[in-house]
Amino acid sequence: MALIKSVRGFTPVIGENCYLADNATIIGDVIMGHDCSIWFNTVLRGDVNSIRIGDRVNIQDGSVLHTLYEKSTVEIGNDVSIGHNVTLHGATVKDNALIGMGSTLLDHAVVGEGAIVAAGALVLANTVIEPHTLWGGVPAKFIKHVDPKQSKELNQKIANGYLMYASWFKNED
Repeated sequence: MALIKSVRGFTPVIGENCYLADNATIIGDVIMGHDCSIWFNTVLRGDVNSIRIGDRVNIQDGSVLHTLYEKSTVEIGNDVSIGHNVTLHGATVKDNALIGMGSTLLDHAVVGEGAIVAAGALVLANTVIEPHTLWGGVPAKFIKHVDPKQSKELNQKIANGYLMYASWFKNED
């Protein structure tokens, strides 16, 4: 069973039909929408500021979400995929975005709707990634525009895939 811990008077709020891996950790001021999945060894640390997660979000194995005390928050829209081993620190990710494996997003970075952050990218603090663009590298830079329809289809395919994977684990309980 996932570790769900209150701190500073804040208790995580988990939406309906969410899957939380046995060793996921969800702490403090975290509000999660419906149909989300939080995978193995993932930590959502809402101890120093808020974390808000939309519907149908998957946060994959080994990822860490955290903030700066009284300075930054984490905001994630709907139908977002956060890849394995992502560090998301005080950043905003809009609807239908994809954050690639092993990438790092720093405080006050904003990833626009339908944007893609490539695996291993480092998105520096205060960077604004325009909607429907692909960014990658260290530090992350604009690579190209992405067709909005293709981006939405790709991101929804991944999000729907993770809903299916989560159902496998729910059926085992």
